Amino acid sequence: MQHIDVSMSIRPLLKILLLLILSDQVYGQSQIINDITQLNPIRVQSVICPTTTKEIAEAVKGYRRPISIGGGRYSMGGQTATEQALQIDMRNFDAIKSFSPEKREITVQAGITWRKIQEHIDPHNLSVKIMQTYANFTVGGSLSVNVHGRYLGQGPLILSVKEIKLVVADGTLITASPAQHPELFYGAIGGYGALGVITEATLYLTENVKVERTDHVLPLSQYKEHFLSQLKPDSTIIFHNADIYPRRYKKLREISYRQTDKPLTIPHRLKSQHQRYRFNRVVFKVISGYPGGKWLRQHLIDPILYKGQPVEWRNYEASYDVFELEPRSRKRSTYVLQEYFVPVENFDAFYPVMVDILKKNRVNVINISIRHAKQDPGSLLAWARTDVFAFVIYYKQGTRPEAKEKVTVWTRQLVDAAIASEGAYYLPYQIHASEEQFRKAYPNAETFFELKKQVDPNYKFRNKLWDAYYR
Repeated sequence: MQHIDVSMSIRPLLKILLLLILSDQVYGQSQIINDITQLNPIRVQSVICPTTTKEIAEAVKGYRRPISIGGGRYSMGGQTATEQALQIDMRNFDAIKSFSPEKREITVQAGITWRKIQEHIDPHNLSVKIMQTYANFTVGGSLSVNVHGRYLGQGPLILSVKEIKLVVADGTLITASPAQHPELFYGAIGGYGALGVITEATLYLTENVKVERTDHVLPLSQYKEHFLSQLKPDSTIIFHNADIYPRRYKKLREISYRQTDKPLTIPHRLKSQHQRYRFNRVVFKVISGYPGGKWLRQHLIDPILYKGQPVEWRNYEASYDVFELEPRSRKRSTYVLQEYFVPVENFDAFYPVMVDILKKNRVNVINISIRHAKQDPGSLLAWARTDVFAFVIYYKQGTRPEAKEKVTVWTRQLVDAAIASEGAYYLPYQIHASEEQFRKAYPNAETFFELKKQVDPNYKFRNKLWDAYYR
């Protein structure tokens, strides 16, 4: 006779079934979930779109099979899904729970986008303290990967988080902060959904100020000294990055936005959400697909784009729409990101090796953006164990199996180069690194996995990242 688990009553199952039917949240059995690259189609068992914490808690508690969590799906390697899982789609879970302009704090449901937060706080002349460049992402997704942006003097997103709420595997709702359940706070942020569902976050805000853009072209070999002597000490710089020009990788353009009292040249508070970005699409096609395209970008397109010194609001510069990167089709080729972190002092040791690997493997690099990030305060899967430079590689690849295999080869070479420089690689992208490389890049992985065993003993929360590395 088949064994029946008597510890599980039928009532929770009926509640979940009723929830799925009456709220019309079942999109159909055996759906395909994919990410922005369209390289990782994953067939899940079903999808729910909760709007309350209670729905999430009951679904998690009553479900005995794998559960995966997704938001905007901008991770690029299956980090939001796994086969035959219950997919919790967080995008309708997007309410603002509380907001205090006086305290400069906001509490939001995790499915909210940064853009929606910006629209709410901008009339109060407040701004998000730390986020990624694009405002389309959900807060929960950004927390799960512990994003960073172009904010000079800042670092990973966790530095701007007061507390989070987390639904763990038994359906319990836990509040976690550096002082309360710190192990869950430092594990769930940057934990890629392994410990539970982040349902709410309280974030620190800052003042919205006017910023003026400046740019300067210089040799890549001079950037570290230039950054340390001229840029890092400048407390007026809000945003900063430097773009390395392929194919030669000899020059870069450093771009900084300094706080200013000068009159605005761009009066808009936030960027329009109704742009078609046809020019961007053409430019990326030329850069990535035409002979001389990269030369044209460096010597013709960018000098035009960066002409002048516009003055704009901080919120305007922080409200980019990721649609500006979207090609007409991703069927035969697709645009993808990778990112590598190295300690500041090892900049000059890493970048020549990176350039050599990219050249030898003939990688179709569109851009490499350099950012600086402060040391992580203690997240278990910290990518910045000290102050680091981040190398964000934006490239084009084919979608056929042989193209994917080629990417695996040079990706592992770059991972080895980052590890040799005492650095790490970023986990939201394609899962090419070996298990050995993962553990070298993230030396606290075993501590993280032990925590997962405690709060998720039956491996309920899964995705392709943890299918690859969690044993």
